[in-house]
Amino acid sequence: MTEAREPAGPHARRLPGTPCWVSLMVHGLDATEEFYGELFGWEFRPGPRQLGPYVRALLDGREVAGVGRLPTERRLPVAWTPYLASDDVDRTADSVRLCGGTVAVGPLDAAEAGRMAIAADPSGAVFGIWQGAAHPGAALTGVPGTPVWNELLTFETESVTKFYTSVFPYEEEPVDSAGDDCLTLRLDGRPVAGLHGVGQDLPPDRGPHWRTHFEVTDLDATLRRVAGLGGRVLAPAYDGPHGRVATVADPEGAEFSVVQDPR
Repeated sequence: MTEAREPAGPHARRLPGTPCWVSLMVHGLDATEEFYGELFGWEFRPGPRQLGPYVRALLDGREVAGVGRLPTERRLPVAWTPYLASDDVDRTADSVRLCGGTVAVGPLDAAEAGRMAIAADPSGAVFGIWQGAAHPGAALTGVPGTPVWNELLTFETESVTKFYTSVFPYEEEPVDSAGDDCLTLRLDGRPVAGLHGVGQDLPPDRGPHWRTHFEVTDLDATLRRVAGLGGRVLAPAYDGPHGRVATVADPEGAEFSVVQDPR
């Protein structure tokens, strides 16, 4: 999982398809800032407001994620959404539609930061598309408090893999895991995301969705902090090939995973 890290300077170009940003839409922006500020040590400053009130989360002064307020008139899920890099959002959005996906928002300009769209694959999993300008994406990765991996939880990987490898220049690599329907998406030989087919084990109220993993220094302490801040531990910690992992939810129900690197 964490082998997907890369240096992320403020002006680093991401290959198309690279997860370059994560964003969370919530009802209570102030309370959400307080939760993640306490959990990960984030600070916040205003960002583009094309979709309403929006802030960027910073760690050590460098941007790592975004948080926005959901429109009150729309009943949308509270969820973390990964953004995949593109050299041309309009062309990528056309490819999404041609390959059986949908585009729900945009493409539109986010002030001078870049151009974006929000899309869904044929199974309904939502992801963003980002064409960076002044804001290429996350300026810090690979340290505690930053996103280190994104995984798609879906019914089965075969059909959805065809979608993602048609829209982006991914190479697919099956994961050697007994009985599990898993594969890794690679760009230029480097792993950048995972797909996991879980069949009917998907929660009926969620359906297929992307899940973001954040690195932490001490997983057990993090889980205690999540609960103390009003969040929930959804799945107990387990030791995986890339570290110790647990799934949690923030006070509004946005799910994410936390991983402690085994180094």
